[in-house]
Amino acid sequence: MLEIIPVLDLMNSIAVSGKSGNRDTYTPLQTIYASSSDPVEIANSLKRANAKEMYIADLDLIERNGNHNIYKIKEVNTILPVIVDVGVDNLETFEFMLDFAYKIIVATETLESIEELEKIFEKYPKERIIVSVDVKNNELYTKHMDLDLEGFKEVLRRIDPNEIILLDISSVGTEGGYNKELLESFSEFKDKIILGGGITKDEIETLSDLGIKKALVGTALHKGEISINPF
Repeated sequence: MLEIIPVLDLMNSIAVSGKSGNRDTYTPLQTIYASSSDPVEIANSLKRANAKEMYIADLDLIERNGNHNIYKIKEVNTILPVIVDVGVDNLETFEFMLDFAYKIIVATETLESIEELEKIFEKYPKERIIVSVDVKNNELYTKHMDLDLEGFKEVLRRIDPNEIILLDISSVGTEGGYNKELLESFSEFKDKIILGGGITKDEIETLSDLGIKKALVGTALHKGEISINPF
């Protein structure tokens, strides 16, 4: 059974929405789950709708524009376990966030090096770590590492994380459908994958049939097109 994980992007302490990772154009989120863009109000409503956990991307921290959202994230984490992306670049940033969320994402977009990833896995239990494979235009998206998708698969085989987010940033917010080619190329990691980017209502059953256990859903969920319990 596919678990739907609600997605919230935060900027200046409120939830925002946008497309394809173009963060300059994001606007306050309108959601069926709350009358405002307050992440705490939204989280309470999602918990009543039987959400089990929540994915939060702190866009301010990812862009290094201040830490406006971390206490909101900590408050949400008391309502629903939070999987958080703050743009972890090294062990130090990872350690800082352990007091604020349930699971910390280490994403290829911001990771400084494979050595820092290995340090994190050597020091902390896999239950607290999620690796995010960020993809743009079918290529590994990374600001600091000279690595392609095939090279990063080798890293994943070696460190063997419990969970891997496979995120097609180009598809985020578009409701254009998940990246089938990308998912197929990561089939060996199927049991670990949390799929994100462009997922539509019509694809939920297909993903479940494929054996995908978890999916990140933002736009379609907040519009009411996909529910927390779609089956």
